[in-house]
Amino acid sequence: MSGVVERARAMIGVPFRLHGRSEAGLDCVGLAAVALGRAAPGAYGLRSGDVARAEGWLRAAGLRPATVGRPGDLALVRPGPLQLHLMIGTGTGFVHAHAGLGRVVEMPGVSPWPVIGWWRA
Repeated sequence: MSGVVERARAMIGVPFRLHGRSEAGLDCVGLAAVALGRAAPGAYGLRSGDVARAEGWLRAAGLRPATVGRPGDLALVRPGPLQLHLMIGTGTGFVHAHAGLGRVVEMPGVSPWPVIGWWRA
């Protein structure tokens, strides 16, 4: 199993907190940063549809695009017209910081949202 997946799963149940970067609270960017052991950008909001900007942050963190997701890869998805979200693929689903549920969760199956791209460390 991927070390990224193991670190992400260790964060299941951590409360959702915008710009959170620790076990006290995480958002999707913070979860990705913790699981991948990378720095996270600080200047972003909950609503942003700027794919190019998000992809720039992913590249700056040393990630590269992948055509197909593998366990431990990040999925950049679009849950709404002005919203982007990061989820960590597990091979059987995703771990992500769910704002609506207020915590980090693991969900089985395919993404319920359109996947814009996969990113790999």
